[in-house]
Amino acid sequence: MISLEREQISSEALEAARVAANKYMFKNGGKDSFHMRIRAHPFHVLRINKMLSCAGADRLQTGMRGAFGKPTGTTARVDIDQILISIRCKEQHVKSAVMALKRAKFKFPGRQRIAVSRNWGFTALSQEDYKKKKDQGLVVSAGSHIKLLKNKGPLSSLLTFA
Repeated sequence: MISLEREQISSEALEAARVAANKYMFKNGGKDSFHMRIRAHPFHVLRINKMLSCAGADRLQTGMRGAFGKPTGTTARVDIDQILISIRCKEQHVKSAVMALKRAKFKFPGRQRIAVSRNWGFTALSQEDYKKKKDQGLVVSAGSHIKLLKNKGPLSSLLTFA
């Protein structure tokens, strides 16, 4: 899911979207058929300067003097074309993943777009490049991502001896 606007998304909205997408994928794809990542992180702290606004409260408030405020919540600052949520799944579960992201989209303000990537999982390699490099032995699986072997380092790590 990609954001089409520059905005702030609250941590509560991100959590609601995660729950909605996760529930749909559990129900339609199964527990072990997908891996979801929330790619926007709520680091920005929202603050509020509480002021009394009832009759006779003029002696209790000091207006805008020292109005730094108290923290009330956190938000993620999102740019245009920033990825919000990614789901990695097999080809047979792509329709379920798109529908899960569509349901999660309703939890966010603004406009979002759902795109199906041609990359292999969460990597920067396309599916064809991944298969070629895997056949050449240049790819090492490292959990949810991969490591590419470089042509640097000691010869013992680059060569296989029979």
